[in-house]
Amino acid sequence: MEIKSRFDHFNINVSDLARSLDFYDRALGLRETGRKEAADGSFVLVYLGDGQTGFRLELTWLRDHAGTPYELGENESHLCVRVPGDYAAVREYHRGMGCIAYENHDMGLYFIADPDDYWIEVLPAK
Repeated sequence: MEIKSRFDHFNINVSDLARSLDFYDRALGLRETGRKEAADGSFVLVYLGDGQTGFRLELTWLRDHAGTPYELGENESHLCVRVPGDYAAVREYHRGMGCIAYENHDMGLYFIADPDDYWIEVLPAK
């Protein structure tokens, strides 16, 4: 059997949903495309999209974990985005936001960290 899957979404848990929504909008232009809330208020799922692809980032807020930092281990997994336009200007914008977590000048790339310290690799569009 050959399976032909396609990417749908990637999930991360967040401790402060409003703060994370603001960060992903300001830092990367990702906006809410859908939401599911538990009837008992125990969780909220918010899907973010880039307006260009069908891929979504799912932010999960859990009432019983709200406000408590998540243990991310060595934080070796990461999301990667490509940004159009002036890559140096985008990097300076992120530097001004105070969210650059790591820069690899030899490879010409950098990572930003979201409010829960998840890393996002930022590459130029080309």
